[in-house]
Amino acid sequence: MPYDLSEKDSKALSFIRNRILHSGKNPTLREINEVTGGKSPRSAALIVERLIKAKYIRKVGSDLKLTPSAKVNTHTIKTINVPLVGSVPCGTPMLAEENIETYIPISTALATAGSKYFLLRATGTSMNEARIQDGDILLVREQPTADNGQRVVALINDEATVKILERTSEAIILKPKSSDPSHKPIIVTEECLIQGVVLTVLPANLY
Repeated sequence: MPYDLSEKDSKALSFIRNRILHSGKNPTLREINEVTGGKSPRSAALIVERLIKAKYIRKVGSDLKLTPSAKVNTHTIKTINVPLVGSVPCGTPMLAEENIETYIPISTALATAGSKYFLLRATGTSMNEARIQDGDILLVREQPTADNGQRVVALINDEATVKILERTSEAIILKPKSSDPSHKPIIVTEECLIQGVVLTVLPANLY
């Protein structure tokens, strides 16, 4: 049964949610009070406690994280729920049910209508100089083709990899962009399947 939020709690949830989605950071109790009209840190802390109890957010250490049941009211940005894909075993489709960890609400300013999207957790350091760190969450638009220079998710022998695409007349080159020289370009042909293009990088602690 959905928790019936008060007006103050709803405003606070929307504010917390938008801040996490857009910056990956939690608002302070003082900032929550500015939105809700609270007069003391205790006022904001009680709101946070109620939202945690209602399972709209959860606390991990000192960080707040959204849960799949988080809602927004009509006064906030529109969102769509995008599946977060975990590690993808060989031989299973990327968006198979067993690979989906959860669904995360993403602003339609990022995930526009008319396309399909998924979220993928990055692993390793092969793209750390392309602003993709180990553990980051990538927002990917599903599409079978991409332009040279775009960051793509590609399947090679059923294994997913994130690299920069460079297409020549003879081959497809998936190039790392890393401070670690052990990462080398991958040269493939028709066996490479482009799954999508990385649109933006979200913080690892989003979920």
